[in-house]
Amino acid sequence: MENEMQNDIVAIATTSAKTLAAAVQAAGLVETLQGDGPFTVFAPTDAAFAAIQSDVDQLLKPESKSKLAKILTYHVVSGKMTAADLEDGQELTTVEGGNLEVMIQDGKVKVGNANVVATDIIASNGIIHVIDKVLLPKD
Repeated sequence: MENEMQNDIVAIATTSAKTLAAAVQAAGLVETLQGDGPFTVFAPTDAAFAAIQSDVDQLLKPESKSKLAKILTYHVVSGKMTAADLEDGQELTTVEGGNLEVMIQDGKVKVGNANVVATDIIASNGIIHVIDKVLLPKD
């Protein structure tokens, strides 16, 4: 059991998506994303966060905690969805409450306006797909 906890979504993000891991911590979502799940997480790369660095710097401040949590939970869907489970035109309801549209064209998968660049990273409590943009929920 101990070893299984090492490979939860947060543990994987800490090694491969450091900005996402820092944001999850700042938003107070560590315990949630270490929970039983299962969760499907669309994890922006560090480069995706770097592309909006000034926004990220603001979001990581304590007074932005609720806004940051809203953005991060917009990247999480309840349940475990592999790349094979995703269908063109599918609407995914996020933990934040908004919807993300899946688009598949010429074998390339997009979620919202982000390209999926790596799929099916298995965690003990879900699955991670890496995306190249930070998704922002509609206000």
